[in-house]
Amino acid sequence: MPRQSSPPESPSSDHEHPPQDVRITSADLRERAQLERMHVRLRGGAAGCCLLFGTVALKATCATIISPMAPEARQLRPQVPDIPKIDPKSTLTSTLTMPQVRRAMIVDRNNQVLAVSLPVAQLYANPRELIDPQDVAKKLKSVLPQLNEEETVKRLSMAKQFVYLARNITLQQELAINNFGIPGIYFEAGERRHYPQGQVAAQILGSVDIDDHGIAGVERYFDKRLISDKNPLKLSLDVRVQGVAREELAAAMQTFEAIGACAIVMDVNSGEIVAMVSLPDYDANDFAHAPGDARFNRAVTGMYEPGSTFKLQTAAMALQLGVAHIWDRFSSIPIHIGRFTIADMKTDHFAPWLSLPEVMAFSSNPAAAHIALDVGAQRQQDWLRGMGFFAPVPVELPEAGHPIIPARRNWGISTVMTVGFGHGVAEPPLAIVRGTAATVNGGILVKPTLLARDEDARAQDAPDMASGPSISGGPDIQNALSETSASTDESVDKPVTPEGQRVFSPEISATLRKILRLDVKLGTGKTAEVPGYYVGGKTGTAEKIGPHGGYLKHVNIAAFTSIFPMNAPRYAVYVMLDSPKGTTATHGWTTAAWNAAPTVARIISRIGPMLQVFPDTAHEPQIDAALSIPMRPSPPRGVRPLGPGNDPGDPRHAAEEKRVEEAERKKSLKAGDPNTMKHAANRQNSSQQEGGQG
Repeated sequence: MPRQSSPPESPSSDHEHPPQDVRITSADLRERAQLERMHVRLRGGAAGCCLLFGTVALKATCATIISPMAPEARQLRPQVPDIPKIDPKSTLTSTLTMPQVRRAMIVDRNNQVLAVSLPVAQLYANPRELIDPQDVAKKLKSVLPQLNEEETVKRLSMAKQFVYLARNITLQQELAINNFGIPGIYFEAGERRHYPQGQVAAQILGSVDIDDHGIAGVERYFDKRLISDKNPLKLSLDVRVQGVAREELAAAMQTFEAIGACAIVMDVNSGEIVAMVSLPDYDANDFAHAPGDARFNRAVTGMYEPGSTFKLQTAAMALQLGVAHIWDRFSSIPIHIGRFTIADMKTDHFAPWLSLPEVMAFSSNPAAAHIALDVGAQRQQDWLRGMGFFAPVPVELPEAGHPIIPARRNWGISTVMTVGFGHGVAEPPLAIVRGTAATVNGGILVKPTLLARDEDARAQDAPDMASGPSISGGPDIQNALSETSASTDESVDKPVTPEGQRVFSPEISATLRKILRLDVKLGTGKTAEVPGYYVGGKTGTAEKIGPHGGYLKHVNIAAFTSIFPMNAPRYAVYVMLDSPKGTTATHGWTTAAWNAAPTVARIISRIGPMLQVFPDTAHEPQIDAALSIPMRPSPPRGVRPLGPGNDPGDPRHAAEEKRVEEAERKKSLKAGDPNTMKHAANRQNSSQQEGGQG
C-alpha cells in the first residue's frame, strides 16, 4: 500500500494569516460612552449616599451622645415624687411641699392633710399624625374603659392639630397607653385636687374647678395664696374635734328627725374655729354632684332667728350700759301688742316678777322685752351694731351671709321687745358664738378665724393665767384654786390674751359668766351639764318662719350656745337643730333644752380630753362657790331696784306717757304757743332716744 505522507504542519496563524484591522463602529462608541457615563453616575451616587448617611450618622451622634437634645415639654411629664418617710405623728407634713404641683396643700392644726393636689396626666392627640383612628380608639378604650369609642373616633378624624381625649388619667393608665407607641398621642402634665378626709369639713374646704381655681370655701378665699405659696395652708380646724362634732350632730339630727343642723367649736380667746359642721353635707371629692342643700353652710350662710340665746346680749347690754342690775326685777306678765301677745310657754315655776339672773335662768320672754325697753331703740341698735350683728361675720369664707335686720324706720316698740328675746332678726350661728365668746373672755370681741395662730405668736401672747385656769371670784379664792383648777397638759397651747375691741368691762364679763353657769346649774340648760367641766350656756328656741312669711306653729329652730370650763373659759360650743321633732324621751317637746343642750354635753365630754382640758371634780365645791350667783340678789342698801311701781320700760307706762305727750302737743297746736310746741317736741325726741316711747 503506498505510503502517504503526512500533511505538512500548518504554520502559525500569526504567520499564516496577517493581522486584520478591528473595525469600531459609531454605535460601539456611543455604547461605550453611555457605559462610561453610567459608571460616573454610579460612583457619584455612591459618593452622595455615603455623604448623606455620614451626615445623618454624625447628626445622630451629636444629638444622642455628644450634645443630646432636650425632649419637648409635651413628651416629658414630671415624675411622681419619692414616697415620703413614714410619719405617723405628721411632723413632716408642715414642711412637705410637692414641686410637681402648683397648688399648695391644706392641713389642719395638727398637720393632718385636708386637701392635696396629685400629679395626673391629660391625654390629647394630633389627628393629622394618626394613621388609623379606629385602631387608635380601640387601643385607648382597652386602657380607659370609660372612654366613648365612637366619640373618640370622631375626634381623632377631625382636621385639627389638637384634641383632648381624656383628663386626669392615672400614672398606670399613662404608662399603658405610652407602651402602645402610637404616633400623635401625647400627654400633658396636670393635677387633681383630692380631699382625703371625705365629708369632714367639706363646706369649709370648698372645691376647685377644672383649671384648679378655687370656687368655694377656703379654696376660693385663699386661691391666690394657695397658688403663689407652695407651703401648706394651716387651718385652725382639728379633724378629731370636727369628727366628734359631726358624729354627735348627725346622731341628734337622726334622733329628732331634723331637716338640718350645725355645730361650732371656737376658742373664745383667739377666735380660732376648731370645728364647724353643717348637715347635711357631702364628700368633698364629689363637689360637682353635691345637692345645693348639702353645699349650704348653715354656720355662716344660714340665717336663723336666735331665740333666747339672744337674751344674753340683752342682759349684757343692759348691765354694761348701767340700765339694769342683777338685783332689779322685771315683769313676766304677758304683754299685749295689738293682736300679738308676748308670753312664756310655762309660768308655773317662777314668780310674776323676776330678777335678772332669774330672767336668764327661766328664759322669760316678757321680762327680756322689759329689759330691752329700758335700754331703748337707739341704744339697742347701736349696741348690736357694735357687736357685729348688723354685718356679715368676718371669717375667711366667701359664703358668709348678711344678717336680716329690720329697717331703721321700722324699729319701733314691738321690734325693740321682740329683738330683746331673739325674734325679728336673723343671724348666722357663728355670729351668736362670737357674741357669746365676748361675754366670757373678759369683754373682748374677737374675730373668728379659720387660720391657725403662728407658733411664735402663741408663745408671745400667752397670758399670766397660762400656768393654770383661773375662776371668777375674789382673789383669795383664785389663789386657793390656782394649783387645782381644771387641768391642762403642759404641751398644749396655752390660752392667749384676746385681741379686739373691748365691748364689756372685765367686771361685767365676770358677772355674765356666773349667770351663764347658773342657767346650766338651775335653769333651762341643766341637760348640758358635764361633771367637772363647769359648763355655762343659754338655750334658745325660736318658731321657724314659713316660706310665705309668718311663724310656723310647732316648727322650731332649737339652739344652745355654751362655754367650758366657766372657771377659765377656753372654748365655745354651739349646736343648732332645724325643725326637730319631739320623741318619747322628750315627752313631745322640741325646745333646745331637750335636744340641743344634751347634744352639747355629749360633744364637750368627748372633745375635752382631745383639747387637753380635763374634768376637775375634786375641787367642785370651791369652783362652784366661786362661780355662784344668787337667784334673787339683794339690792345694796339705799338703792331702789327696778320692779313693781318702778319700771320705766313698762309698755303701759310708755303708752300713758305717749298719750299725755300727744295731748299736750295737740293742746299746744290749738293754742299756737311756739314755746309750748318746742317744749313738747323736745320731750318727744327725748322719749324716743331713751326708748320709753313705743
